[in-house]
Parts: sequence; C-alpha cells; structure tokens
Amino acid sequence: MNNLRLFSLGLWLGAAVLFSAVVAPTSFRVLRGFNLPNAGEIAGTIVSHTLSVVNLSGFVLSLILMVVAFGLRRNYSRGRLTVQLVLLAIMAVATAAGEWIIAARMRALRAAMIMPIDQVSLSDPKRVAFAALHGYSVAALGVAIVAALLVCFVVRNRSRTLHEWERSGRGNYRTR
Repeated sequence: MNNLRLFSLGLWLGAAVLFSAVVAPTSFRVLRGFNLPNAGEIAGTIVSHTLSVVNLSGFVLSLILMVVAFGLRRNYSRGRLTVQLVLLAIMAVATAAGEWIIAARMRALRAAMIMPIDQVSLSDPKRVAFAALHGYSVAALGVAIVAALLVCFVVRNRSRTLHEWERSGRGNYRTR
C-alpha cells in the first residue's frame, strides 16, 4: 500500500514540477516568439487550464491519501500519522485555494479587463492585482509540492523502519 501511495504522490509531484518548470514558462516563451498581439492571453489560457488539472488532481489525491492514512493508522505511531495528515491537509488546502480562490479571482480579473491582458497597461489596477494573484498562485502550488514531498519522506521512512524492525527479529513493529 505504501508503494502505491508513493507512486501516486510521485506522479502528482512530477506533473506539478513539470507544469511549473516547463509547461508554464515554455507556453509564454514559445507563443510570444510568434509576436502575436495576444500571445500572453493564449499562453495564460493554456497555463490556466493545465494548472486546473494539477490543482484538482492534487486536491483529490490529498483527500484520498488522508482517508488511506487514517485507515492505516495502526501501522503508524500517533506522531507519524499526525504529520502525514497535517501535510496532506496542507496539500489539500493549498491546491483548493489555488484553484477555487486564487485562480477564480484571476479568471474574474481577466474577464473584467475586457481586452487581452497583453494590451492592458502594467499600471492598471486590475493588471497589478492579477500579477499579485499570480504570485500567490505560484506560492500555493509551491507549498503543495513541498507538503507532498514531505509526505513521501514520512511514508518512505516508515516503510524502511518497518522492514528493518522485522528483519532484526525483534518482533512485530505494531507492538512497538
């Protein structure tokens, strides 16, 4: 079960990091390279839709893994279970906030700008607010990534400890 949890977290982490490091910056760079008047608008739409997938999948995955961790609570000390649940809750909150608060406000601002964002002055209050929200969006995804990575360490270290304990012949790990 731990391998499946690590695999699913690894898949999500890979998608989130690929999105952050490759998809988002490349979308803007490539489309702006065509010198389109609305390249930022097109790239933003691509990035926004992709980020939605990353955020929603991270939210659902964190909820599922919280249920699974709670179901496996006998295999963990109270402290390790609490750490897992807190980290998964942080991941859930960060991805939910990224999608349903931050991205929703960004979409509303883009719609309120009427013209493509590339044509809106950098000093326009809506564009300034949009840029601030973008920073919060990056931070929220970063928090979710770090939380997911830490969950991987907690789950993996628990597996290693269990195997070492069983191999040492000292008995059942659960009674420890």
